[in-house]
Amino acid sequence: MIHNYLKENILITDGAMGTYYSEITGDNVSFCEMGNIDKPEIIKRIHKEYIDAGAKLIRTNTFSANTRALGFSRNQVKVIIESGCRIAAEAIKDNETFIGASIGPICDSKLDENEDNIIDEYKFIVDTLISCNIDIFIFETFSSLDYLKEIFQYIKEKNSLNFILIQFAITPDGFTRDGLSVNRIINELNSIKLFDAYGFNCGSGPTHLYKALKRLNISGEIISVLPNSGYPEVVNERTVFVNNPEYFADKMEVFKNLGARILGGCCGTTPMHIRKLKEMLNLDKKAIISEVINEVVNVVEVKKKSNVFFRKLEKNEFVIAVELAPPFDISTEKIMSGAKRLKDNGVDLITVPDSPMSKVRVDATIIAAKIKREIGIDAMPHVCCRDKNINAIRSGTLAAHIEGIRNILAITGDPVSDLDKVGIKNVFNLNSFKLIELFTEMNNEVFHEEDINIGAALNLNVLNLEIELSRMEKKIQRGASFFLTQPIYEDKAIEALKRIKKEYNVKILGGILPIVSYKNAQFLNNELSGVNIPNSYVDRFKLDMNKAEAEKVGIDMAVEIANKIKDYVDGIYFMTPFNRVEMIIEIMNKRES
Repeated sequence: MIHNYLKENILITDGAMGTYYSEITGDNVSFCEMGNIDKPEIIKRIHKEYIDAGAKLIRTNTFSANTRALGFSRNQVKVIIESGCRIAAEAIKDNETFIGASIGPICDSKLDENEDNIIDEYKFIVDTLISCNIDIFIFETFSSLDYLKEIFQYIKEKNSLNFILIQFAITPDGFTRDGLSVNRIINELNSIKLFDAYGFNCGSGPTHLYKALKRLNISGEIISVLPNSGYPEVVNERTVFVNNPEYFADKMEVFKNLGARILGGCCGTTPMHIRKLKEMLNLDKKAIISEVINEVVNVVEVKKKSNVFFRKLEKNEFVIAVELAPPFDISTEKIMSGAKRLKDNGVDLITVPDSPMSKVRVDATIIAAKIKREIGIDAMPHVCCRDKNINAIRSGTLAAHIEGIRNILAITGDPVSDLDKVGIKNVFNLNSFKLIELFTEMNNEVFHEEDINIGAALNLNVLNLEIELSRMEKKIQRGASFFLTQPIYEDKAIEALKRIKKEYNVKILGGILPIVSYKNAQFLNNELSGVNIPNSYVDRFKLDMNKAEAEKVGIDMAVEIANKIKDYVDGIYFMTPFNRVEMIIEIMNKRES
């Protein structure tokens, strides 16, 4: 039925539920979905006000109705969803108004979230909605396409006539919270083809959203546009949107002219915004859907390649990367002199870790830029997800590109220790997979002249190699160009390198962390994640060895490992112990070429 309506009409939806509910009740804390149980008369009133204002489709008050968001059991969530559907059905009684089920993203906050758990939660929500006679499913405010193909297929298998609308939230800078651009979203949606309409809601007001969408060719597609009323302000610790129905409606006209078929509002909009929208569209007359044809010019973009390290890697030349830890204070003499010595001895890349073990050091990107600028060698900062949100990461990456950084290692990062948690919080907006996607998106949308090459971590010291290889494949799919392994000591890690060399077309730099003493070996074995040093190596050190004797053992051991792995890797990644640069240079000189 909704399919037929959209063939000849622009469909007006309702506006915000959450912000309007807060405005009416004064409750700016509770989930509005609780109103289905506590204040059903308010929820029904909101639905009816939107219908009276001209909405032809209302959304159930179920956006956050999932066990993750509410912290409830499934039985409790089921009651909330059923109540939301019942209230909506009562509100449209004697009206020819559609009901669409509002489904928000389910937070997968755990770094290694089991995908099956998330998909199973979506299926539970869908099954509950179907039991309430829902056949229009509106997925709103999404920032990625994770899980969507599976759940869309599930909905269509239940009934191929079920209508699916998927909407993404675009921030004012034109990206989702996960760093996906509008073009990337549309390209990936085209590979799914299990939905009926797509569009954009929340995240931005109409002006910013128009800037992101104005170049799209949406002729012949069913597109929805449900922006916020504008940009919010914080007044007395409450988020407040300006009451601007006339402005909102005026700005919404451009989306009609672009060819959007479903129009409505998100945060900050009220029944008055929808009333003004209806007046602007003049839907008393038959709506004429604008056919917009944008001229598409195919331009073959040739990007520069000033990156000496990566050019060598692409040409199958053996490369050497060396990690130098940034200082804990403002003294940079040691790391800069070390970088100069390494460059003079043929090193191709200096890598700079991002406060490993969550101990505060000088910002890795700034130090890498200083090395690149002053020493004239390619430098690669490690960028982790622990300390910065997505805006800060994007901002820092833009600055890195300006400073000539063309390689980044994308890692999840070590969490803040329990001792620090009282005053210092992990961020983890992203994990390594999503961080790689973010950098890939910036290459596609921002870095038009020259890409940043994306490196990723690979741990071959795991119990289940198949899982780690699966993670490697996902990183490759998302845009990783090369991998740096955790320190290699065991033969099983070398066997894994042989397998990767044979089965995968991927560039690998084998990690070598020289050991400097018996105590150092014990520490690495027991307190450094992802490292396992065999007793045969540990036993080469003696407690009574002096520094020079122990260092010689460590050098010989590192040379031995380097020679073992050289035929199965594309380069070596040396991790410098305690800034002992001369030790790395000696290992380089002694290893077989």
